[in-house]
Amino acid sequence: MPPDSAAVNPPPLAHAAGEVVLVVDDLPDNLALLHDALDEAGYTVLVATDGPSAIARARQARPAIVLLDALMPGMDGFEVARRLKADPLTAAIPIVFMTALTETEHVVAAFGAGGVDYVTKPLQPREVLARMAVHTQAARLQRQARNALDAFGHATLVVRAGDGRLLWQTALARSLLREYFGSEGSAAPVPLIDWLRRQAAAVADGAPPEPLVVARGGRRLTLALHAMTGELAESTAGDGGDEPPDPDDAEWLIVGSEADDAAVLASLMAQFKLTAREAEVLYWVAKGKTNRDVGDILGASPKTVTKHMEHILPKLGVETRTAAAALVIAKVPGFSASRI
Repeated sequence: MPPDSAAVNPPPLAHAAGEVVLVVDDLPDNLALLHDALDEAGYTVLVATDGPSAIARARQARPAIVLLDALMPGMDGFEVARRLKADPLTAAIPIVFMTALTETEHVVAAFGAGGVDYVTKPLQPREVLARMAVHTQAARLQRQARNALDAFGHATLVVRAGDGRLLWQTALARSLLREYFGSEGSAAPVPLIDWLRRQAAAVADGAPPEPLVVARGGRRLTLALHAMTGELAESTAGDGGDEPPDPDDAEWLIVGSEADDAAVLASLMAQFKLTAREAEVLYWVAKGKTNRDVGDILGASPKTVTKHMEHILPKLGVETRTAAAALVIAKVPGFSASRI
């Protein structure tokens, strides 16, 4: 039987008046200390004493922040953080590590696992509250921005060029990546990463970026590179420093839009007696795309596109791609030859 969708993507719990905080620690004394301080400050407090239950509670409650003990028996805090960051349901939740370990290697491990900050034990509740306030405010603003983009129907995502990590995405973007690329999780699909790196290099050379177009039947998704975001964008703006920024650290804002070309494709099929695939190929050839471009859009090889064109040209009664494009523009209502 297929898994219960509610179990796979559980609905968030109803939040109380205060923001929800998940505290993860295997020591009851630490839990009690933080629970009392957070409760007094107006937060709604959830607790977990081990890694698996922490992950389950985070997925269900979607807390505003997680306070996470680094060293616990069984699954340690570093592994919990990695799993939370790999799950789209919990990836955006800020994680503050709680640790008695202050050696550089442990601090690096905390940030490498996805933490935004750390506090040292023995815990000082006022320090913990102050650090939490900073990160919950930043997370709140990001959530508001994503919700606003979703409300206006924008498929927006931020991807880091070096490792292809999806740093955040709107719900619509997540849905479209799944439909067009079969993509899930915290990594962007490989075709998108390859395209992003090519466009980032073009932008660095002063050239305008080209959009990524992917078609599925009569529907097409267009992804456009908009801007570099984050700290690297600020450093690239120029502060007179001698050390150039590492392009692999660049975070890029990408905006997607979807269109439906089903009516135009149906017209091509009817007028010229084409198969569905031939209509798709002719559509993109008439848009001025090369065989390689068409192959990338349709998920086919350039050789396959060439074979289709060998069948298409006789059906149209023309001998060249240019003549075929001109015929489509003249005969097909609603067709625009503008490049995408």
